[in-house]
Amino acid sequence: KRDSLLARTTATCEARRKGEATMSAIFDGYEREYCELSTQLGRKTGMLKSLSGDMRSQKVRDINNDLSEAEALIRRMDLEARSLPPEKKSSLLSKLREYKADLNKLKSDVKKVSSSNPDLQNRAELGLVGDHWSASSAAQRERLLQTTDRINRAGDNIRQSKQTLLETEELGVSILQDLHRQRETITHARDTLHGVDDNITK
Repeated sequence: KRDSLLARTTATCEARRKGEATMSAIFDGYEREYCELSTQLGRKTGMLKSLSGDMRSQKVRDINNDLSEAEALIRRMDLEARSLPPEKKSSLLSKLREYKADLNKLKSDVKKVSSSNPDLQNRAELGLVGDHWSASSAAQRERLLQTTDRINRAGDNIRQSKQTLLETEELGVSILQDLHRQRETITHARDTLHGVDDNITK
């Protein structure tokens, strides 16, 4: 199953990359990064079932970070596609919708694999299930679980901060594109005025 997930992710990306001629070097760069990241996500997701404990938790955090980066790349491709002329924009947006569907499917797979009652699994590994454990050891193990929860929450905060930085970067890219278009409009208007002045002078 792990191999089929990885094969599906890789094949889908490669088929779509080869399905269109190059229309934007910037879009192609983002697309290449996304396909490489998508392949890594498929591989990491397939590994989850064979992991447990801290190694599993760390892998889940890595996958969530990669998913955030994949979403950022999708948004960057979307921004770039929408800045292109209509004849180029249409086909790229169509391809982008397919990538978004693929990413949603991958997120669903990750959620399904990683949500197999991790709290119960952690408790079992720490000996918190069954009839043969003492109150003192239970309290100690509960403290360990609470520490793990705090670490996980700290990881979530870091991911949220990274997401905010990515969104700020994308906003900056969008503003620069708007400024570029405004500059072209002003330049065109100035050239038109110069042409009118020359005609009046003649």
